[in-house]
Amino acid sequence: MPLLLPILLALACAPLAYVAGRWRPGAAAWMGALGALAAMGALVHEWTTQAPTRLVLPWAPSWGLSLEFTRDGLSGLYAAMALGIGALVVLYSRAYMPHHLHEEGRPARDEVRFQGLLLAFMAAMVLLVTVDDLLLLFVALDLTTIISYLLIGFDREDPESRAAALLSLVLTGATSVVFFAGAMTLGLQYGTFSLPLVFERAAQNPASTGALVCLAVGALGKSAQVPFHFWLPRAMAAPTPVSSYLHSAAMVAAGVFLLQRLYPLFAPATDVRHGLLAIGFLSLGMGSLMALVADPFKRVLAYSTIAQYGYALVLVALGSEGAPLYVAAHAPCKAALFLTAGAITQVTGKKNLSEVGGLRHSLPVLAGASAVAAAGLAALPLTVGFFKDEVFFHALAKEGPAFMAAGLVGAGMTLAYTLRLWWGLFGGPRQDAPAAPPLLVAPVVVLAAAILLGGVLPSLLVAPSRASAEAMRGEPSTLELAYHLDARAENLLAVGAWVLGAALFATRRAWTPALSRVLEGASRVGAERGYRLLLHQLDRLSTWLHEKEVRDLRDRVASVLVPAGLLGLAVLGVTPLRDRFKVGSVGWADITLVMALAFASAAALATLRAKGHLRLVLLISCVGFSLAMVFAFAAAPDVALTSVLVETTFTLLFAGLLALLPRGRLARAQHEAQNPRGRDRLAAGVAGASAFLLSWSALSHLHADRVGARTVQLAEAAHSPNVVAAVLTDFRGLDTVGEMTVVVAALLGVTSLLTLKGKRP
Repeated sequence: MPLLLPILLALACAPLAYVAGRWRPGAAAWMGALGALAAMGALVHEWTTQAPTRLVLPWAPSWGLSLEFTRDGLSGLYAAMALGIGALVVLYSRAYMPHHLHEEGRPARDEVRFQGLLLAFMAAMVLLVTVDDLLLLFVALDLTTIISYLLIGFDREDPESRAAALLSLVLTGATSVVFFAGAMTLGLQYGTFSLPLVFERAAQNPASTGALVCLAVGALGKSAQVPFHFWLPRAMAAPTPVSSYLHSAAMVAAGVFLLQRLYPLFAPATDVRHGLLAIGFLSLGMGSLMALVADPFKRVLAYSTIAQYGYALVLVALGSEGAPLYVAAHAPCKAALFLTAGAITQVTGKKNLSEVGGLRHSLPVLAGASAVAAAGLAALPLTVGFFKDEVFFHALAKEGPAFMAAGLVGAGMTLAYTLRLWWGLFGGPRQDAPAAPPLLVAPVVVLAAAILLGGVLPSLLVAPSRASAEAMRGEPSTLELAYHLDARAENLLAVGAWVLGAALFATRRAWTPALSRVLEGASRVGAERGYRLLLHQLDRLSTWLHEKEVRDLRDRVASVLVPAGLLGLAVLGVTPLRDRFKVGSVGWADITLVMALAFASAAALATLRAKGHLRLVLLISCVGFSLAMVFAFAAAPDVALTSVLVETTFTLLFAGLLALLPRGRLARAQHEAQNPRGRDRLAAGVAGASAFLLSWSALSHLHADRVGARTVQLAEAAHSPNVVAAVLTDFRGLDTVGEMTVVVAALLGVTSLLTLKGKRP
């Protein structure tokens, strides 16, 4: 199974790094980078020697579920990007994290945890781009959400870091759930979650608009597009290696990847693609404007990322074959600039453009390498970034003058904020700074070399760009990458963007204050303010519900029974009532069952008027023993025996516990029970009516052949002589594992609390 080799190597990186880190913390980074490069080598070898292929491993055949993986141009491009940049970021963090941990007052061994999380995210990203199934896409997407939360909140003692991590978790997690709803809708519509089959059937029966909107929301949340963009700048509270990796080649790229992978579903949905187009241009404009005035240089890059993925979203919405190339060309440029920002922060201790400048004299190699990265981001010639704007302008030229004008303005602002960033770091009067550690500079140099190589030899990019475009659009690609010294629209737009960008940069002192005031005013009514207001209202609602629930035990019970009862009544309310409730016949053969049920009912009613707790326990046990009689008369002796044992045990336990409780509390509880409140009667009525009607409806439609006999047949097919064991371990094995996991987690939590309590002085 050669297709699995790069995936398995990527998955092995984090465990191997952890083992190496246990021996020596610094070895974790080297082992992780070595594993990433090995996975990269395996991927490149397969890509160059084998045709695109798929691997299907049956998982739950009776449900039509399989583990499906693919290696095509799109998955290969994104996996190579994740592995290559991931290896460089891991090496960079080897020099960055010891200093960062020292400043945070944390032990050096925490570097091992950081490297493990970073490599786990890399593996999740590789898994995401190689799976070929809607459900697996969701699983991999959720993995990236969870691990990114841990990475962004790595500095757990920092309130800003914790808040940023929570914000990213809420937004990206919520949009992932929306993505799951869309995936489930498509699965029900087409009867499969396998992407090739979904695409094949969608060609005959287009996907529903609602499902596509849900999928798009999931992708937009990940790629930090409007209106979900505001989590990305806040995520800059994370250590710089996290910002560099997640926001250039991994997490944010995952959102656009989803749209490219699922493009055959979006292609016929013109209205949905028009919506994506509008969001792309809006993100491009908002991100660029905020990047033009932001002071923290990591935030400038964050806003730039919002804008750049707005470009990519526009290309996807237009169905351009250059969309994958745009993301791949952007990744090394943005990663290099993030790493540059981290290196400058470490050697100077500064985080704002207003606090630094003139560092080209003290850090000449870093200044030169970052200048190449900035040139690539601004799409200047002889860099790979030139071709990302070429495909962008080519796509806009087909749509008309309005689109070309919007693209020209966006590209001009890109050059302006890129010049502002680089000049703010390295331009101006000389400032002295300590030399940066070589391992902080080397990854930037490697990325700059790759940016130049792609710009000088664009022919190297043609094959992977065409392969990824073919995988996205499902048709052969004719993409060409070359320099053309003529007056075609793409060249004129590029020159116009350079002129506009240079003019904006030269006149920045004149318009920056006014733009800052406008953006500050707009932020008061933006999406982030709406998010904070929603959280505040939800917190108030939670507090109110908590106060109502914990008032006493009866309110706690009612808080569970009443919503469940209302839900049951709602289900019955929307269900057709024809033949829903049936009245059966009772004969002499059923007299024993009727007597047992009557005795159980009488005992249950008697508990309502019991004067003492011991008498109450005995009456409750009478209910249980009466039901055991019902099971015995219904030819279920095993269930009857189990019921008798359980009732006997719990009767003894209740009696023992009552003997230990203070008599004053028992008397107060007895008094409250004998004087029910109005809301107690209401809660009991709702819960009782719901339970009665649901039970009646269920018992009106029993089909022994469909339930009991079929279960026995399936148990035999599962090679189990015991039907109950087959149900627990096979038919609902995942449920059983989930229940056991919850119990184990609760036990661990209780144990931890008891341990902490014992350690208190």
